[in-house]
Amino acid sequence: MGELMRRYWLPALLSEEIPVADRPPVRVRLLGEDLVAFRNSEGRIGLLAEHCSHGGTSLFYGRNEECGLRCIYHGWKYDVAGNVLETPAEPPESTLKNRLRHTAYPCREAAGVIFAYLGPKQRMPLFPNYEWLTAPPGFASITAKFFNECNYLQALEGDCDSSHINYLHRGSIGAGDFRESGAPEFEFEPTFFGTRAAAIRKLPGGKNNVRTSCFVFPCIGCVPVGKIINGKLDGFQSVYQVPADNYNTWRYNIRHRRSAPIGNDEIEPHRRQITTGYLKVANRNNDYLIDRQKQRGGLFPGVEGIATQDACATESMGKIYDRTREHLGASDAYVIAVRKYLIKAVRDLEQGIDPPGLVWEESKNNFSGVDCIDATIPEDISWKQLFDGKN
Repeated sequence: MGELMRRYWLPALLSEEIPVADRPPVRVRLLGEDLVAFRNSEGRIGLLAEHCSHGGTSLFYGRNEECGLRCIYHGWKYDVAGNVLETPAEPPESTLKNRLRHTAYPCREAAGVIFAYLGPKQRMPLFPNYEWLTAPPGFASITAKFFNECNYLQALEGDCDSSHINYLHRGSIGAGDFRESGAPEFEFEPTFFGTRAAAIRKLPGGKNNVRTSCFVFPCIGCVPVGKIINGKLDGFQSVYQVPADNYNTWRYNIRHRRSAPIGNDEIEPHRRQITTGYLKVANRNNDYLIDRQKQRGGLFPGVEGIATQDACATESMGKIYDRTREHLGASDAYVIAVRKYLIKAVRDLEQGIDPPGLVWEESKNNFSGVDCIDATIPEDISWKQLFDGKN
């Protein structure tokens, strides 16, 4: 699975963590690697292995200056591509620096996020033209980044599970209210980027509520969030569940809207659940600040905030839950489908078959099919008609 993850552009950190040139570097834990990120004097982003190639001193303590990161131990200096620029403690005639290359990964910035590619250079795909990454300035925004103390798949499966909305998020603003609609029926549609799923809830009067979401390889869940304008959802939310390692995950929420820019007054309420260190204010150490009085009232879980509710459900399973102990049912159809897609992708990669959703030709860099629906339609109309013409 780690090799599969490395074939994609993944969030490494937020642009706001290294906002200007020559600021101190920051630590990054990604796919089990300890790295440091810095913005050089020209504004370019570097993502380097944390430990100096000379003696192993952490480059987190390095000097970010004159278009390079310099180790404080013996002054070795690296550029954003991992080239060793200087080895000042060596004799002037030394060619040691010309024979070394420090581990470094290419980066791209979009929507306030710094993405990195950690895979083989000869198979580096194009940066994907997801709608939220190509939206005009202000139309896409980070609403949260925080640390989850569990395996990424536990968190991702929560984004691919529409049936829990009836319960875990009941009483929360923006979650809807499906308590009278019963269990949803699921339908799926394979796509080149992953899969599209529809949760269909029967309503009175011969109508269905249809909520569609997307699983985008390897770790993105796109979910319907926002207002309905002229019968169409005005954007949606893309949730990245990025493995820090096998036992911990970084969650990034990117909200985008089509009709107008997103104001800070809309973003800040979501960000209040995290601290400066991107750790949840309500977390497993304080029982997610559960309020039993609210739990007996209208807030079903007794925990505030949709993202925190998700974390409570997935972190409380433990770091990696023993799946031999679970008992899945019809409501878990989407989760089961995602697991099958992932297993097939891993096995295909072992056979030399490229994973889904990667493109190397600009003409094929089209992800318009990554979209979400939250609509009430006549029961004799298929939700797939709303996606006609999209990949």
